[in-house]
Amino acid sequence: MSRIGNAPINVPANVTINVTEGNVNLKGPKGELDQSFDHDAVSLELNEGILTVQRKTELKDHKAKHGLYRALMANAIEGVTNGYSVKQELVGVGYRATVQGQILEMSLGFSHNVMFRMPDEVKVEAETAKGQNPIITLTSCNKQLIGQVAAKIRSLRKPEPYKGKGIKFVGEEIRRKAGKAAGK
Repeated sequence: MSRIGNAPINVPANVTINVTEGNVNLKGPKGELDQSFDHDAVSLELNEGILTVQRKTELKDHKAKHGLYRALMANAIEGVTNGYSVKQELVGVGYRATVQGQILEMSLGFSHNVMFRMPDEVKVEAETAKGQNPIITLTSCNKQLIGQVAAKIRSLRKPEPYKGKGIKFVGEEIRRKAGKAAGK
């Protein structure tokens, strides 16, 4: 029995849901999302502001997809209602970030600046305060896309364990190692 799959999803009044065979279209104040699902495995029912996901058979594959599609629908509803945001911090001497439209330009200690083109669904802001590390803020209604973009940006310069330099998420703890002087 899937505990996650059986949980009902409350749909706010300002969100409209259109269910077709194998696809769900959600519109809300923060944007519009399309979410596909396996219509052979699960069915969706919307009654009086409550969305329920029910599996059609007791096959192992359908049981696995039951909780998955319920979680995807809940994330999509949360995204079009409130949206998602991810903050990343650039730690290092001379590390900078600027935004020009949908292009994020970063100086990460390479011989050249790194230009990163954002998808249209993701909004980006870069803020720099004197004496503080630059912070990049990503906002979107699509949780999967914003996570993928944040991971791609982080992969440009992962935090290293000796000095902690690199791109990290705000609040992330970097496991530090002692240098070679500590071994003597």
